[in-house]
Amino acid sequence: MKNMSKITLMMLLAFLLTYGNHASGSSLSQIHQLHTGWEFSMYGTNEWLSAQVPGTVHQDLIAHDKLPDPFYGMNEQKIQWVEKDDWLYRTSFVLTEEQLHHEGVYLVFEGLDTYADVFLNGSLLLKADNMFVGYRIPVKSVLRKGENKLVVRFRSPIREAMPQWESNGFDYPADNDHYPQKLSIFTRKAPYSYGWDWGIRMVTCGIWRPVYLQFADRAVVEDYFVHQQSVSAERAEVDNRLEINNISNHTQQAVVRVTYSYTGEPDKNVEQTVELQPGLNHISLPVTVEQPHLWMPNGWGEPALYMFEASVSVDGQVVSQKSHQIGLRSIRVVQEEDKDGQSFYFEVNGVPMFAKGTNLIPSDALLPRVTRQRYSRLLEDVQSSNMNMVRVWGGGIYEDDAFFEEADRRGILVWQDFMFACTTYPHDPAFLRRVEAEAEYNIRRLRNHASLAMWCGNNEIYEGMRYWGWKEKYSPEIYQQMQEGYGVLFRQLLPQKVKEFDPGRFYLEGSPLEANWGRPESWKVGDSHNWGTWYGQKPFESLDREIPRFMSEYGFQAFPEMKTIRTFASPEDYELESPVMNAHQKSTIGNALIKKTMSLYYPVPEKFEDLVYVGLVLQGHGMRRGMVAHRRNRPYCMGSLPWQLNDSWPVVSWSAIDYYGNWKAMQYHTRRAFAPVLVDAIREGDKLRFYVLSDRLQTEKVTLQLAWMDFQGKVIRRHRVEGMLPVNASEVFFEEDWQKAFEGCDTTASFIRMTLRGADGKKVLSDEVFYPVYPKEQRLPKVEISCRKVKKGGVVELTLKSRVLARDVFVEVPLQGARFSDNFFDLLPGETKRITVSSADGSPLEDISVVIHQLADVMK
Repeated sequence: MKNMSKITLMMLLAFLLTYGNHASGSSLSQIHQLHTGWEFSMYGTNEWLSAQVPGTVHQDLIAHDKLPDPFYGMNEQKIQWVEKDDWLYRTSFVLTEEQLHHEGVYLVFEGLDTYADVFLNGSLLLKADNMFVGYRIPVKSVLRKGENKLVVRFRSPIREAMPQWESNGFDYPADNDHYPQKLSIFTRKAPYSYGWDWGIRMVTCGIWRPVYLQFADRAVVEDYFVHQQSVSAERAEVDNRLEINNISNHTQQAVVRVTYSYTGEPDKNVEQTVELQPGLNHISLPVTVEQPHLWMPNGWGEPALYMFEASVSVDGQVVSQKSHQIGLRSIRVVQEEDKDGQSFYFEVNGVPMFAKGTNLIPSDALLPRVTRQRYSRLLEDVQSSNMNMVRVWGGGIYEDDAFFEEADRRGILVWQDFMFACTTYPHDPAFLRRVEAEAEYNIRRLRNHASLAMWCGNNEIYEGMRYWGWKEKYSPEIYQQMQEGYGVLFRQLLPQKVKEFDPGRFYLEGSPLEANWGRPESWKVGDSHNWGTWYGQKPFESLDREIPRFMSEYGFQAFPEMKTIRTFASPEDYELESPVMNAHQKSTIGNALIKKTMSLYYPVPEKFEDLVYVGLVLQGHGMRRGMVAHRRNRPYCMGSLPWQLNDSWPVVSWSAIDYYGNWKAMQYHTRRAFAPVLVDAIREGDKLRFYVLSDRLQTEKVTLQLAWMDFQGKVIRRHRVEGMLPVNASEVFFEEDWQKAFEGCDTTASFIRMTLRGADGKKVLSDEVFYPVYPKEQRLPKVEISCRKVKKGGVVELTLKSRVLARDVFVEVPLQGARFSDNFFDLLPGETKRITVSSADGSPLEDISVVIHQLADVMK
């Protein structure tokens, strides 16, 4: 019993003293990485092979040719055995006498996936049961001079949860769990790893985040919260809240100092002499920052970052310190009753912000593959696409600090879900303890980031309880338990934890909370997920009419381009309904719906490669329609977050960027739709209206030039309108009768070019094209596009020209992840278009082969 009490105490300390990735701050504590010398073995076999840490057992098995590439063909079926076995990982490390003399030594696991028993030199240190927390365990008493042996046993999440399922008596409605028994809900593990309607089932285990030893003396800054109590352009009131662990067994006098600085300005500091009692001490050091540099969202100015550093000195020597980059800003989610219902929008630094963004899923089915470089590229894509918000969706993971650091420095707000999605969950005491530890750990880890805008309890659970037939599926007693569990988790536990550890941050119970895409009256309140264009099989024009207060999900699928399809399929698989294509299409209605919707707007090609190309074009234009409709209808609607940004494997999905980083047409159209200033034309009734949409915070005199042209480039008519640029708003700039607008025009062979110029008449603020009929009704001319290729400073510059209109030009190159300055664009008659192509990693391009596609090539 004595030993068990010690283990229990260590586990408790592991939760209480956890902190985020040490790379996000700094400390004088010495760090000894434990990433080398690892081996792994299937439990019971004693066959040891080299392992990679951080990593997963699937990655190690693939590296030793024990598993086929899970992403290729139908290999997903061949890897399912892995999740049913237990796995051992082991390593050893050598410590010196000097290292053992430190007063405190801690073994830190930033992530164990998921059920893991940790043994060090024969002692059971930890029985882990949550992928979403880190563990920090005092180990000085069990360490040895010389060799130390560390073993981690990972227990099968399937076998671990099966007894709980057996005793539960019913299956939870976890339809995305692709297993006969729905076990995922019992385990605090990334839900998407059990399968999703865009995801491979790959139930991993392993040391998935860094592991290391931390040596410390005298005192340690365990936690440092820079609490922004109020922020304005005049001053920021900041309370520096520290948790300092006096690891000695006696009271110590210490000097606690906080220093803050902004690039190019003198450092400022405040300090306090304190008596540190043995154990945890809570210290508060308030500061006032006069005339602060405010952190601004992407498109509004600099995302200014200060460096805040807290240090502890004992006997004149700094023994511990911790630092954070801090963006001083105010973020408020405004929900106010109005004549239309209730608003839902983000106010940043006192100014209403239209949220232009996206939904993020994990970037890989094998999470340790997601490097800082991949995070940097993904957030660069977000930034360069004129977005200012990313929703981290609740069926994935709490992303690494590197993700938030990139968002901080790029001005991207993060809507952060807790990891619950699309099903009810248990609420037994053990489950609630895990969730409580998970919430505390991740709130503490992420709360200092300027990008963190809000917390959301879950994705679509309340909607599911009301509208997905669960009440009819289950007995009244079980359904009542589900309702009680929902209340305990999302109305009590999680909001309490946010209030306790991140006071002042907005918490939303669930997304959506009130709205349902099939019930128009509900769109007047809160955020909406509109799946009418997918599950409702509605045309894209429905997005012009079905306007919510804030659109936090909506989407349409497309195949990735052919070079990505070739990574998982052979030419014999190039059919829409081939077994391999169906294995990479997780939506039951997917391929048929792509063809059905395509037939509304485009000719449906018979050749598979052409079908893929037109599908990309379809998704791009269709989703752009929704983005622009939401911007056009501000301030009633104040956000547009299409589903989804990225992929976790090469797959047919709703993504705008495929697994290898290739932008689909949707991402290029997103960048256009979210431009700071945009001209948009739409038929509304018997009127053709020209809107100017602007996120600019200053006005200027502008001129809208309209030119009616035919496909050969002949100008049929011109019109010019002068006015003032709207400020952070949408306005009708000009309108005329629909019939009058196209008098004398053949609508099947003409378009309107809309150019908005600034006060000087030269600067182009927006340059767009409006077509009066669907592409399938147009008489597009077939023309050869000339292309001149030149190498310049490590990139390839392409100069394209066409004497007549070429629609939806797609420049295809064989290089995965190649970056284009533009793609999937219209090449106007007689005009020259220059685009640059660069490599994914920035290495110089020697040469590339180029294939150019245009819509006329697939017209019948």
